[in-house]
Amino acid sequence: MHVNLCLWLKVRRYGKGMVINMKIKKCVMEDIPQLAMLNKQLIEDEKSDNPMSVKELEERMRGFLNTEYEAFFFLAEEAIVGYALVKNTCTPLYLRQFLIDRAYRKQHYGTEAFHALLKHLGVESIDIEVLPWNERGMRFWESLGFREISRYLRLR
Repeated sequence: MHVNLCLWLKVRRYGKGMVINMKIKKCVMEDIPQLAMLNKQLIEDEKSDNPMSVKELEERMRGFLNTEYEAFFFLAEEAIVGYALVKNTCTPLYLRQFLIDRAYRKQHYGTEAFHALLKHLGVESIDIEVLPWNERGMRFWESLGFREISRYLRLR
């Protein structure tokens, strides 16, 4: 048996009367195909060198969810606007993946989703990694208060 958790977390008013009602839904195994499609979008958008197909991403996501990770959908007006994948066995927690769907960007959904996620997880601190060429991603995370604490390098 699994429990499908949905939690309304924030309502914030932005310019021109825009109100965002952000909802978080903990993902279950049946959500893996949707998570894999969103993960593929993340890989494309951040220009990662990950060559995995959607089918391979489904298998990888299944492995994540069977171990120390939890995935969450962000919903606004019942539409999935993004997702997060969080490693929950380290301190601080590690936000491995975070994506707001292209159709919902530049509308404050990313900021709302991130704050809702922190509140849902009950944490004030979380670690992330940003690919060095992902300048837009870096600006987004820095706007939320993140600061560089290390550089992760790879020999190829």
